[in-house]
Amino acid sequence: MDQSKINVRYAKAFFILAKEKGLTLELRKDAGLIASVCDTSSDFILMLDSPVVKTSQKVEALKRIFTGKVNELSLNFLLLITENKRENYIPGIFRNLEDLYRHEEGIKTAVLTSAMPLNENLVLQVQKILETEFNAKVELSQKVDQKLIGGFVIRVDDKQYDASLSTQLKKIREQLLHTELK
Repeated sequence: MDQSKINVRYAKAFFILAKEKGLTLELRKDAGLIASVCDTSSDFILMLDSPVVKTSQKVEALKRIFTGKVNELSLNFLLLITENKRENYIPGIFRNLEDLYRHEEGIKTAVLTSAMPLNENLVLQVQKILETEFNAKVELSQKVDQKLIGGFVIRVDDKQYDASLSTQLKKIREQLLHTELK
């Protein structure tokens, strides 16, 4: 079975259970912590992927790492995944949980990319405009890409608005190349 399908199935099942128990906010915090550990600790991923480390050792390691830091439901879910020998799917499952939470709450994610860092007030203004435009809460992150030369690119879900100087220059170049000389 495709790994992404497994990630989505486990994530949906766990999200539905958390929703029934009214623990979606706690689940989001736990998913963020677990995904962060997966993203920042290569040793953790090596331990999960290792065929040499026994399942019982992996379960004990997960208990030591996450007991008291995540909700008991989240910990039991991690242990269940590991006992079923699906521990290598943990990073993908917990990334999918974050997406499910955002979808459930109607939260849109947006990335504002500019040639240089923008001041906080301008970023907040852009966020308010996007929230009004999409009639939803928007979580806006900022990236810097000096290749843009100037201007900005905003990406919300699968939509993109490109007002960068580099794109405008490319368009002008294309027009000039396709212009016939008389």
